[in-house]
Amino acid sequence: MPAPREADEAEIRRQIGKVVEGLRDRDLEGLGRLYATDVVSFDVEPPLQHVGVAAKVRNWANVFVFFESVTYEVRDLVVAVGGDVAFGHAFARLSGTLKNGTAVSGMWVRVTYGLRKIDGAWLIAHDQVSVPLDIVSGRGVTDLEP
Repeated sequence: MPAPREADEAEIRRQIGKVVEGLRDRDLEGLGRLYATDVVSFDVEPPLQHVGVAAKVRNWANVFVFFESVTYEVRDLVVAVGGDVAFGHAFARLSGTLKNGTAVSGMWVRVTYGLRKIDGAWLIAHDQVSVPLDIVSGRGVTDLEP
């Protein structure tokens, strides 16, 4: 039987995997169940923050406005678990086929997850997605790969 922290880490990895599956399956309801009701998300698109699960789900719904099919990859996920809180970081890439039929490979971003164990379930309470910034131009650098 795995140690409690190992079991928690495995559950957190499954939860992050469900984000990947939810986007692939276009399952907004399922995606919403992965987040704490008061989630705060700092994503790459405006506004500066998306507060609450409804705002986070709307943010994911925007993906389907542009994409006919979606592939979401998470790689190099590192998780640290402590009691009822955990955090993780990884690289992620959203790619797929746009509604006009154009295939896009997307860009790699950095993602950080903050999770809380609520009523026995690990839920994403915070996420932050970013790209490196080129200081001189003031533009995000979107062509880097892990």
